[in-house]
Formats: sequence, C-alpha cells, structure tokens
Amino acid sequence: MPVIDNPFKQALTENRPQIGLWAALADAYVTELLATTGFDWLLIDGEHAPNDLRSTLAQLQAVAPYATHPIVRPVRNDNALIKQLLDIGAQTLLVPMIENADEARAAVAATRYPPLGVRGVGSALARASRWNGAADYLRGAAEQLCVLVQVETAHALAQLDDIAAVEGVDGVFFGPADLSASMGLLGQPGAPAVRAAIVEGLRAVRARGKAAGVLAADHAIAREYLEAGATFVAVGSDVSLLARSASELASRFRQPQS
Repeated sequence: MPVIDNPFKQALTENRPQIGLWAALADAYVTELLATTGFDWLLIDGEHAPNDLRSTLAQLQAVAPYATHPIVRPVRNDNALIKQLLDIGAQTLLVPMIENADEARAAVAATRYPPLGVRGVGSALARASRWNGAADYLRGAAEQLCVLVQVETAHALAQLDDIAAVEGVDGVFFGPADLSASMGLLGQPGAPAVRAAIVEGLRAVRARGKAAGVLAADHAIAREYLEAGATFVAVGSDVSLLARSASELASRFRQPQS
C-alpha cells in the first residue's frame, strides 16, 4: 500500500484556487454533511472550536470517503500536539500564530522524522500509515504533508518574507481577525487598512513561490483576495451559516401575518 496522496497540496502546487469552509461545530456528523456540499477543503479547528484528539479523528474518518480535503488547525505550534494529529491521519496542518521564521521552522520540523525534524516515530500505531500497511510511510510521508502557517499580527507581517522563505512551509495563511486587532482595529477584519495589508501580503507570499490563503466571509472581499493571488480561501463557517439561516427562518415566522 503506497503513502496516501495529498490532492490539496497538489492543487496548490498547480496554482488551482481551493475554496474552503471552517468546520467549527466539532461534530463528525456535521462535518460529513459539509463534505458532501462541494467545498475543496474543510478546516477542522482545534484552536477556537471545542475539538480534542478524538473528535478530530472522528471528523477525519467522516470526511475520508469524500473529495473534500480536511485541514486541521492545532491549538498551538507544539511538537507533541502536531505529532498526535499527524498520527491520526491529518495530512495538512494550519499552524496558528506564527510570529517569525524560527517558529515556522519549528512547525516544519514537527512534521518531519529525524534527521530532518523531530517527529516521534510511532507509525506502527498510527492511522496515518494504515498501521504500517503503507510500507514506505516513514520515507514518503513528508512529501504528502502540507504545512500552512498563519500570519496574524503586525509583527509577523513585518517578518513575512523570512517566514515564507522557510523550506517546508507550503503556504502562508492570513488571519484577518487577529491581524486587525494587532493593527488597532479590533473587530474590523474588513477595514481598508487590513485588506490592503493582506493583499500586499498575498502578493509577497506568491512572489516567494508559496501558496497564500485567507479567511473572508464577505464574498466581495473573498473575490478581491482571489484576484490578488490567494490560492486557498475560506469563505465562511458552519457556525455562521447555521446561525444566520436559523435566525432568518425564525424571523420569517415571527412577522405579523397580513
């Protein structure tokens, strides 16, 4: 059995834009439903959603039969946490709050076996290797892993060129909410200054030959980022979709009948 291919990573290398959705309800049934709706990728969020290792595993298993690619965001850039996520089968990671090139290098090292990194060798126990059914997993895993790092502060933005240059970083993702806060614009991710900074950042990352991504629930802004060169864009979240649709439906039936 060969190492499982990563179609999302392949799409990024071919500069094919990938449209995604945040899966933050932390429920495998919901995430499986989302996997049938046509998005290229879903973000299983361990930073701000109430996911743990087992709920993340359940969602990876739920999405596995479908074409949608699961991306997992750990709560932080941590060797032990990343090791566990890789072992349960995550192939693409979105590592939050990367502030400089050293932190980006640490994220990459966490995904590589020695001597290229620090990932612990436990493939015999791991879903990722199909419990050693993928005979060449130890040597071939890194080629199919995709490491995305998040730039989310003005300080990190100033280090962007060095972060994007790190070998093994496949893409840089801009977090508008935290970035806007660090720019003194808390709660204004769509502010002109924030959008301008992100557009400049997207272009800088692409100039480095790396994929560039962002979250933009406003569809006009999402298209602006795609036009600026973004290659993976999240255009909403399951939480906001459900809340908005439920509120609209309830409101419709609360209206006085004529």
